[in-house]
Amino acid sequence: MPRNRNTFSSLAAWRRRMLNRAVQGGWRWVQETGSVTAEHPGKLRFRRLGAGTRLAFPQGTVFGERWIEIGECCIVAEQVTLTAGMLPGLDLGTETVLTLGDGVVLGRGSHVIADARVTIGSDTYCGPYVYITSTNHSYDDPDEPVGRQWPRSEPVVIGPGCWLGTGSVILPGARLGRNVVVAAGAVVRGEVPDHSVVAG
Repeated sequence: MPRNRNTFSSLAAWRRRMLNRAVQGGWRWVQETGSVTAEHPGKLRFRRLGAGTRLAFPQGTVFGERWIEIGECCIVAEQVTLTAGMLPGLDLGTETVLTLGDGVVLGRGSHVIADARVTIGSDTYCGPYVYITSTNHSYDDPDEPVGRQWPRSEPVVIGPGCWLGTGSVILPGARLGRNVVVAAGAVVRGEVPDHSVVAG
C-alpha cells in the first residue's frame, strides 16, 4: 500500500512540474510576443521609437503616442503608463510633448503623465513606481471640491544621468540637473542643481 501512495505522489509531482514548465514557457512567449519594439510596434505609433528599445508586456496605459519620442536602448518595464495629454484623442499640436532620451529606464509600475512638455534626459534610471507629472490639482477656491478645479500644468525637465528611487514623485515645474539622485519616496519640485541628492 505505501508503494502505491508513493507512486501516486511521484506521478502528481511530475505532472505539476510539467504544468509549471508549460505555464512558465507560455508566459515567457506571451511576454516576448506582446512587448513593443521599433521592429514590432503593435498598435502603438510613437512619433519616434528608437532601435534597441523595448516596452515590456503587459504595458500600462499608453496614449498620445503621436506626441511621444522614445530614444534608443530604453527599457520600459511592465505596467508603465506613458501619456501625452490628459485624455486620449486630444490634438496637442505639432510639437513633441514627452521625450525620453537614449538609455532611459522606467521601472515597473511607473507613470509619466505629460500634459505640458516633459523631457527625461539620456541614461536616467527610474526605480519602480516613480511618478512624473507636468499637471497637478489646483486649490484656488477653498469652497469648490479640488477635483472640479482646473488643473495647473508646467513643463518638467530631468537632466541626463539621473537616478530616481522607488516611489519618488516629480511634480510640475521641476527642473533636475545632470546626475541628480532622488531618494526613494522623495517628492521633488522646483530647481535641483547638477550632482545633487534629494531626500524627504
